[in-house]
Amino acid sequence: MSKTFADLKGIYSQPFFQLIETSRRVHTEFWPNNEMQLCTLLSVKTGGCSEDCSYCAQSSRYSTGVKAEKLMTTEEVMPYAERAKANGSTRFCMGAAWKGVRDGDRKFDQMLDTIREVNKLGMEVCVTLGQLSDIEARKLREAGVTAYNHNIDTSPEHYPNIVSTHTFDDRLNTIGAVQRAGLSVCCGGIIGMGESEDDRLKMLEVLCSFDPAPESVPINCLMPMSGTPLEESKSVDIFEIVRLIATTRIVLPKAKVRLSAGRTLLTREAQALCFFAGANSIFYGDKLLTASNPAADADMELLRELDLTPQAPYSDLPQPV
Repeated sequence: MSKTFADLKGIYSQPFFQLIETSRRVHTEFWPNNEMQLCTLLSVKTGGCSEDCSYCAQSSRYSTGVKAEKLMTTEEVMPYAERAKANGSTRFCMGAAWKGVRDGDRKFDQMLDTIREVNKLGMEVCVTLGQLSDIEARKLREAGVTAYNHNIDTSPEHYPNIVSTHTFDDRLNTIGAVQRAGLSVCCGGIIGMGESEDDRLKMLEVLCSFDPAPESVPINCLMPMSGTPLEESKSVDIFEIVRLIATTRIVLPKAKVRLSAGRTLLTREAQALCFFAGANSIFYGDKLLTASNPAADADMELLRELDLTPQAPYSDLPQPV
């Protein structure tokens, strides 16, 4: 259901305990099984991106020490996917550092082949490949993609301060193509990029306007990367993170709220509070693209101590058309 900025501001600005009590009630109503979805993210094409996203170490415009690599072959990807499934992940995400994909391009055809093989493992298949149009989105679905990740990052107003090589509308156009193809949309943002709390709520206002609503909403805390324009950014206060997660849970009750990049900046207690407020999905594994992530063993120990169980695999995954 669409929410105005005023609606969101009213929810977000409630007394803290009242806010998380409300979000917890919503969470237990829509997600009663005390489960956590484990997702694995693999960078299948690292570095050398032509975009100038201020937060990204993979941009060729910045001296970050990340070297441009070739697109991984299907044979190189499959051991990672098989290990992810064996470790309990129910979603396998593949990310490529480029501006977008185009039908007929050799690299896109190679990605489609890889997707077909990963799909055979029975996990959800999510990809983030940059901009695309209707034809590429349709071919991704036919190959077995379950969801497409394309974050809007921040508010429309703050977006030009973060990226100049594409527009906010470019992001929305790609999301529109994904939705028309019948793929689930995984879309969220990054906090800690110099935005205001109002910017975060305006970002959430855009997410609430999607029809259908996003299937999952990643909440990323900026990991300042050396060599990028945002390398000196300060961490976001944990209570601001929890407020945003709680508000997201209330207004997007059916979405998986994914506590994504930046978990290494959070204590175990902070992560537990985020889960209580409504986060029910994490990226699982030691690395997120080029940023570090909590070790898998540490994650499993934390889930056990919080009496959370890994989400069971789905039996009704969409099959290639």
